[in-house]
Amino acid sequence: MSVIEQYQELINAELEKNSFIGMAPKALYEPCDYILSIGGKRLRPVIVMLGSYVFDGKPEKVVKPALAIEYFHNFSLMHDDIMDEAPLRRGKETVHLKYNVNTGILSGDAMLIQAYRMFEDLPAEQFKAVTQLFSKTAVELCEGQQYDMNFETQNEVSYEEYIQMITLKTGVMMGASLQIGAMIADAKEEDYLNLYEFGKNLGIAFQLKDDYLDVFGQQDFGKIHAGDIIENKKTILYIKALELADEHDRKELKFWYGMKTDNVDKVYAVEKIFRVSKVDFEVMTLIGHYTDIAMSYLNKIEVEEEKKLQLKELAGSLIDRQI
Repeated sequence: MSVIEQYQELINAELEKNSFIGMAPKALYEPCDYILSIGGKRLRPVIVMLGSYVFDGKPEKVVKPALAIEYFHNFSLMHDDIMDEAPLRRGKETVHLKYNVNTGILSGDAMLIQAYRMFEDLPAEQFKAVTQLFSKTAVELCEGQQYDMNFETQNEVSYEEYIQMITLKTGVMMGASLQIGAMIADAKEEDYLNLYEFGKNLGIAFQLKDDYLDVFGQQDFGKIHAGDIIENKKTILYIKALELADEHDRKELKFWYGMKTDNVDKVYAVEKIFRVSKVDFEVMTLIGHYTDIAMSYLNKIEVEEEKKLQLKELAGSLIDRQI
């Protein structure tokens, strides 16, 4: 069994130990348990554990802070699904549809508060440093979400604006997850800051790959193909297509993005523009660019290569995935 698989088992066991089942009022806590039970690879808490592992940290010291990240992630999913009016999450009914919108909001709030409680066992100095980073990251995620919402009505979105948005929505949480694990393992400041930068840039590459897979990936159960096109999301594919396409295709792309419909003709037309403009190659180049930046920071960390190997394998699995 790999280190990552061992950590996934440990996290799932800890989630069971800290289950919301049986907590009152049931109407508040059942949705928390529901969203945690409908799947997910526990990627973010595993990343916390790996941040500790690299510096020989003890798993039992970091597993509850890892749960904090998982609780926070699922809290954000609950609220994101409400804002996006999403019907499905991991192929299952979203919380606000299974229960109701008010429950989705309140149960999400409860998960956020429970996340902070997972840090309570840390020594005082670590508690202060970790919760400061966690709070800073939480605010940055809110900022990223607001930029993403702004883009819905913003006529033009630049490449720089988009990278800033995905850095805040995805990159900083991956970086902070690694840094929290490293701080709890008493890593040197220079090392945990380099680990943060590794995670942040890997997170950017991860989100760019997510955008790519929405159109060019294999069919994923529970996820609508080309959902970003249907929702008129101004992803990196759209931004690069406007930059690379000829005048005729730019006008057609803007025409289709001026209407919100799941019409198959729209999906086909936009995909064709993406392919003709060779956006897929451009985006894969960008993914490689940010992955290389991430690896340059990992190489600066003064630990055994064997320890770094787990992070390199994680990076490979995130960037090479096809769904």
